[in-house]
Amino acid sequence: MTVHRTFIHAVTVAALAIAPAIAPAQGAASPARARASVSIATAAAGVSSVNATTPLAGALAALAMTSDLTSAATTRATSRVAWTGDQVVDSLFRQARERMNRGEYRRAADLFMEVARRAGKAPLAGDALYWQAYSLYRDGASPALHDALASLDRLAQEYPSAATLGDANTLRIRVCGVLAKRGDEQCAAEVSASAGGGTSTGVTAGRPGQQGVVTGRRVTSTGQGRSSASASASEPGCPRDDEDDERVAALNALLQMDAERALPILERVLARRDKCSASLRRKAVFLVSQKGDARAADILMGAVRGDPDAEVREQAVFWLGQTKDDRAVDMLQEILQKESNDEVLEKAVFALSQHRSQRAGTILRDLAQRDGAALKVREQAIFWLGQQRNADNGELLKSLYARVKEEELKEKIIFSISQNRGGENNRWLLELAMNNREPIEMRKKALFWAGQSRGTSMDDLAALYSKTDDREMKEQVIFVYSQRRDAAAADKLMDIAKNDKDKELRKKAIFWLSQSRDPRVAKFLEELIG
Repeated sequence: MTVHRTFIHAVTVAALAIAPAIAPAQGAASPARARASVSIATAAAGVSSVNATTPLAGALAALAMTSDLTSAATTRATSRVAWTGDQVVDSLFRQARERMNRGEYRRAADLFMEVARRAGKAPLAGDALYWQAYSLYRDGASPALHDALASLDRLAQEYPSAATLGDANTLRIRVCGVLAKRGDEQCAAEVSASAGGGTSTGVTAGRPGQQGVVTGRRVTSTGQGRSSASASASEPGCPRDDEDDERVAALNALLQMDAERALPILERVLARRDKCSASLRRKAVFLVSQKGDARAADILMGAVRGDPDAEVREQAVFWLGQTKDDRAVDMLQEILQKESNDEVLEKAVFALSQHRSQRAGTILRDLAQRDGAALKVREQAIFWLGQQRNADNGELLKSLYARVKEEELKEKIIFSISQNRGGENNRWLLELAMNNREPIEMRKKALFWAGQSRGTSMDDLAALYSKTDDREMKEQVIFVYSQRRDAAAADKLMDIAKNDKDKELRKKAIFWLSQSRDPRVAKFLEELIG
């Protein structure tokens, strides 16, 4: 299995595994958010190339759309399980976790409840209540969400020093955010209070029959939430990361419920200049971008111009492309002309690629062709042109390939053309692969990406082997056959393994056949041995 396929398999499995968790908390992703999410996911995975129109892209988008704060909270909660030493109880907890990981959320919740009952006052009981609530949240049904809140209330009341308490506060806001969108007035009030910094009472609105339940969240006179669980802050006197997570979750829920109320709060967050607020401001930038209107553009452009934190400015540039405001294009063009920081420039290119205006596309095409532009910036422009469904981009990239000298740009052009589906593009790649005047590495890459396309027929690929006399290209053709899942590819490999006059090429074909899942291959290899 190649690195490429290993990556696809691992990321797709991860995305599909967590996708159900997204549905209760968020609505369907917009195309712009999905495109942005693919970029984030591929960057996080250490690659720079995934077609944004493929099913994999959808899985990647799902993976990326799960906020950092959820994964961080889950990691923290997972890493500090306090085992009881009781084999029965600990075994039940492990069974519950296995059920949860398999998506059997109802059964997992029941098992966690049993662990909490059996563990008594042991710390594991508090952990079990947290994971019971988490499983019920993943279930997503309204009754399950109400039960999740009850579990979190019990956790706060009976286990005030639980290690999971800080994460439980964030989870509570997420659960309440879903219920608020479904018309739950008490949860709407709780979300609004948390987004604005909480109340001075340190008491939530509670659920019916549980009025005035303390959830473990205390609020200082400044309105900044403080968890009752002890932990060291990243800066002396600053809130813990999970407390910021809680407030971001509340702001996100409020933004979904009532954007007009949420934006002024987000604007106030971004106006802060104290050191402790930098982390919160970075997260707030993304939330602002989801509104996408002129006011959101104003807030983001203000952050680009005036925020003292470099990461906040970079994130604001990155998300400017999500706005529908043409002024964002003006600012991004100015950044590309004046900025010297490569990371900021790359974020500006990405933002332009996400903006739907014709002018943004024109700037991107000009940038790809500009000889004086930084190499990395041109690579990014070429990459994003390939992610757009635009026949003109394909023609531009083909003509650009003949003009550029840098191998990095040529390689990026080959990949980008492969992302624009169409017979003409596939034929161009195959012609490049067979062009003896081109560098061998470019030919091999063109052949690989042509072979990855469903639009390239096996008949076309099968003809290539006899058309080339170059040993290295023949090896690449064999490799490309091995990446195809159709029977015709296996047929061609078996033919080479049996009949090719070159012993080394026969060995290559046999090696790749040994990786095949075609049921005929095992018998063929047995016959070859015999």
